[in-house]
Amino acid sequence: MTTAERLARYEDLFGLPDNVVGEIIAGELHTHPRPAPAHARASSVLGNKVGTPFDQGEGGGPGGWWILDEPELHLSEDILVPDLAGWRRERMPALPKTAWFEMAPDWVCEVLSPATARTDRVLKLPRYAAADVAHCWLIDPDARTLEAYANQDGRWLLLGTWGGTDQAAIDPFAAITLDLSGLWVD
Repeated sequence: MTTAERLARYEDLFGLPDNVVGEIIAGELHTHPRPAPAHARASSVLGNKVGTPFDQGEGGGPGGWWILDEPELHLSEDILVPDLAGWRRERMPALPKTAWFEMAPDWVCEVLSPATARTDRVLKLPRYAAADVAHCWLIDPDARTLEAYANQDGRWLLLGTWGGTDQAAIDPFAAITLDLSGLWVD
């Protein structure tokens, strides 16, 4: 008799150490350490650069978004934790009362690291596309690059790649120009 492998459950995330991020992808528990300083810097700065004009509507920005750090997404059977995510307030007028989100975001951003790059690209990106996430950005703080994708019929279309000190207006936040130089640790 063959013993079937048990699928990971939400409760499996509760026992993880505080210094570990856990996700469930295709029934399998995936863990990685908390972000290194360069990773955390890129995520924090981008969240501020996008959040100030789009979430808070400050600095002449259009507002109309919820921009959040590391939200827990329950998308079908998967539990994913992107570095940043955003919802248009017209789709989600209020934040949920739960500790997680069942509505897919309109935008996700993953900051790649040696521990997460393969999982982010190979496992998570197809799930975001299948959940109808409209836009995805991948940031590589080591290579100092930002890749932007748009979801077209469940497949990711590369909109462009920017890096270093580029100034870029990138969908879905093309209403402002981002100075990428502040994302990188010197």
